[in-house]
Amino acid sequence: MTVVNKNIVNTYSNLFEGLDNMTRKKLIGHLTRSLSKLPDAKERAFYKSFGAFPNDKQVEPLLSEIKSSKAFRQTAGS
Repeated sequence: MTVVNKNIVNTYSNLFEGLDNMTRKKLIGHLTRSLSKLPDAKERAFYKSFGAFPNDKQVEPLLSEIKSSKAFRQTAGS
């Protein structure tokens, strides 16, 4: 654990000391559930994003449209 993470844990621990037991138990439950689902949800979202393109067009017409919309500008010296 890094020094920064230790400081974060200590800061939150100090905040939680002022909470009643029921609230602490609820918080522990939320943290426990987040540990079990966070990596999977993040990983799925990451891999799901590959190849994602919000368009219903077929590939070839889309590529043609992209290529035809390219605009090149002359640089000084060309």
